[in-house]
Amino acid sequence: MFIHTIKVRRPKVWAGVLISVIAAALAVLLVLGLKGRSNIHILDSESKRRTFLHEMGWEVPEKFDEVKTILIPEDWSEVYINYNELQKQQGFDLTPYKGMQVQVYTYKVLNYPEHEKDDCILCHLMVSDGKLIGGDVSSTASDGFMQGLRINS
Repeated sequence: MFIHTIKVRRPKVWAGVLISVIAAALAVLLVLGLKGRSNIHILDSESKRRTFLHEMGWEVPEKFDEVKTILIPEDWSEVYINYNELQKQQGFDLTPYKGMQVQVYTYKVLNYPEHEKDDCILCHLMVSDGKLIGGDVSSTASDGFMQGLRINS
């Protein structure tokens, strides 16, 4: 039988413990930092929705134009699949909400470039249980468009 002993001095033990504690602290900070970058926006009040839209670069009236409850269908047509692709580009995904009712808040956008005098630019915020799950900015004009929520998206 072969036995080998090693003599370790206390400073080396303490250095190892210190390095382990620092590594654990950095791991915790990294995990918390990544959670802080999530795409979760709590929009359970009018002021929070308006603040969010302002952060996205939009000027909107004091109050939403309309709020309606919609049912996200279980089976998606090509239109819904394409709409969800737009949502995924923004960090959202409507897939978990299939078959669920959500609220859609509609706001007139007052500062869309080259359309400031028009009232055909609308912003839609899709909210479930107070949490933003998707949205878009679109034009209701005959040559309309649809884009993400950020002003330059």
